[in-house]
Amino acid sequence: MTHAGLSAFGAAALVAAFYVALAYLILPALWSYYEHEPGLKELPMRTVTAQGIPGDPLNVGLVGTPEDVLLALQAAGWSPADPITLKTSIEIAGSVLFDRPDPYAPVSNLFYDGRRQDLAFERPVGKSADQRHHVRFWRALDAGKEGRPVWLGAATFDKGVGVSRYTGAITHHIRADVDAERDGLLADLSRAGRLAQIYLVSGIGPTLRASNGGGDPFHTDGDVRIGVIGSGAASIGGEPQMLSLPNSVVMKNVAWASGKSVLERAGLLPE
Repeated sequence: MTHAGLSAFGAAALVAAFYVALAYLILPALWSYYEHEPGLKELPMRTVTAQGIPGDPLNVGLVGTPEDVLLALQAAGWSPADPITLKTSIEIAGSVLFDRPDPYAPVSNLFYDGRRQDLAFERPVGKSADQRHHVRFWRALDAGKEGRPVWLGAATFDKGVGVSRYTGAITHHIRADVDAERDGLLADLSRAGRLAQIYLVSGIGPTLRASNGGGDPFHTDGDVRIGVIGSGAASIGGEPQMLSLPNSVVMKNVAWASGKSVLERAGLLPE
């Protein structure tokens, strides 16, 4: 390795060490911030597979009735995923093998609080179901502070079909940057004029490298961003209000963004 390469690696290692100390040793006691939705405080923020393997992290949420959620996602260009049946399984296989559209292709089951997802949506990329944005939602609270249901979800990007590294089953592999999927989903809803507010709650915490139920690596700032949907079919219009954050959370997010940028440039984060 050249001197320049060693210097770059040393700088990346220094930033990573600083970030780990800040995010894992200094701030953890300070950055639980459930003041916007106290009912979520004691809930876990990770899904599991049918075999009990830790799955995708919960990284997004919505506030609204099932009808509100359906209308909002459809307005944002997302389609509800079909349930898994023999027919839909054959259709998604045909979509991938023959490169043909299947905008309602089923998603595999993940489990939270002992049950599989209550709702699932997707937005295809390209001509087939080989690549797609998708999200699973579970009803976490029947009534939050607003009196409406609160949904916790896991948003990820399927980058291609492959084989699970744990079970050998055929599955989609996900892109590592799950935060980008969370933020993209909320941006779609915002552009469609469906969100009144966005706030954050603590998720699994800053994670530089972990694996989901298929063995795919992911990284995340550890936040769950929750969008409050307007009621009914009418567009709210305008940008959603972003509720303020405690200083400790702002510090954590700045540290995460800085450390992530350096590690990405050094090629030390999975893609």
